This record gives sequence, C-alpha cells and structure tokens, in this order.
Amino acid sequence: MARVKPLSELIEGCIGPAFAAQGFASSDILAVWPDIVGARLADACQPVKLEWPRRARRDAEGRPEPGTLVVRVEGAFALELQHLAPIVIQRVNAHYGWACIGKIVLRQDRLHRTARRQPPRALDPARRGEVALAVARIEEDRLRDALDRLGVAVVAAGPR
Repeated sequence: MARVKPLSELIEGCIGPAFAAQGFASSDILAVWPDIVGARLADACQPVKLEWPRRARRDAEGRPEPGTLVVRVEGAFALELQHLAPIVIQRVNAHYGWACIGKIVLRQDRLHRTARRQPPRALDPARRGEVALAVARIEEDRLRDALDRLGVAVVAAGPR
C-alpha cells in the first residue's frame, strides 16, 4: 500500500533545485522566515539568496565557513534592518543550530508579496436584500447571478 506523502516532501522535490541555485539548501528559510525574524521584520524584508565563500574552508567540526545572507528590504526599513542585522544573524543561526550565516547584505527593492486575502465581511441582510432586489428583474440566469455576486462584493467592500 502506498504511503501518503506530506505536501512539504513533494514541494521540496519540485522547487529544491531552484533554491539550491540561490545557495539555499532547502526552501525552509523562506517558509519559516516570519518565525525566524518575527512578523514585523518579515513584512519588510525577504531572504533572496545565500552566498557561500568561494574557497570552501571548514571549521574544526567540519562545518563550512559561514555564508552571507542577501536580504531584499524595502527602502526606509533598510536602516533599521542594518541595526538589527546581528539579531537576525543570531536568530537564523539558532534556527539551524550552527553558524551558517556570518553577515547580511541588504538589497533595497520592492518585496515580492503574495496577495493576502481579506476574510469576507458579514453582509447586513438589509443590504443583501437591496442587491437581490436590484438584479431580480434580469431574466438571464447567468447574468443575474454574476451581477448579484458583483453587487454583494461591492457592498461588502464599501465603507463600514
């Protein structure tokens, strides 16, 4: 019987090579970035790549020399992140359990954010009735349903 695989195992196989090309051993750092640096920092910066030293020297325990984490940061927040860099380095290293990051290089740029969907607001039944009444005379079912959905979305997105 085939074992059910967690989605994380399947995703790692698909996108792992792309992250490896950027110096990341796995996609883990992107997934847990808010947990490592906190939600406030994660909203203003993102890891871009991990640059390892060209000459692969190892310490006494056989671990490679610490790398440089390149972080994309939004304009005005760069100065604050520069001051917080030692804390971020400490948190990343604590997350991985060894000194994998030695320094951070900041790149000012816009962040590539995923759209955050707002949960739909509860619609007042009276307002919902107004929308239904406005589209009730439309004979075409699909058009009426589409305009009804549009009306509900417009009313729900309006001022509270």
